[in-house]
Amino acid sequence: MRLKKSPQSVDSHILARIRGRGEGSVLVPGDFLDLGSREAVDLVLHRLVQKGTVRRLARGVYDFPKRHPVLGPLSPSADTIARALAGRDRTRLQPAGAYAANTLGLSEQVPAKAVFLTDGPSRTVTVGPMTIQLRRTTPRNMAAAGRLSGLLIQALRELGKEHVTRARVEHLKRTLPADKRRELLKDLTLAPAWMHPIFRELAEEGA
Repeated sequence: MRLKKSPQSVDSHILARIRGRGEGSVLVPGDFLDLGSREAVDLVLHRLVQKGTVRRLARGVYDFPKRHPVLGPLSPSADTIARALAGRDRTRLQPAGAYAANTLGLSEQVPAKAVFLTDGPSRTVTVGPMTIQLRRTTPRNMAAAGRLSGLLIQALRELGKEHVTRARVEHLKRTLPADKRRELLKDLTLAPAWMHPIFRELAEEGA
């Protein structure tokens, strides 16, 4: 028979888990439901916010902030927030749109919205000036999720064929690891036909 945890026990277990994840981690109530009821978890998180231990970023989203000696608490990355939103149920994420292009250095513009394709539920949160959107998509769009090819497909799609200049291709050659570029050919069939020459060139340069 499972013993019911006391409020103090729930507090201490949640705090220990947060500290175990380390500074800079992003948290959602679902991360702690094995330690207590949703109501109990929400109360503990509320108390930790009041104490300044954790910070409430948006409804149902918190972080254990990393602190800079001069700048104070630092903001977590969009990627870290998205992974916390996706949860621990093997939901996959694929950066898309302007965020994907910026991640690869193909655009200097920092997007106000970071879009992630997912095979899990759609969700949108706003944290400060940044909006993080998880957008449910088709299995085909997620086929290369987590690999360079998936990120590259989304970034090039955002730019459009006419804007994939020689300078941008050369930038990719300089910045992407050779071993990763060689693997692009494995996912060639997942990319639109107009991207195939770009994938081949990047892969050959990495050979």
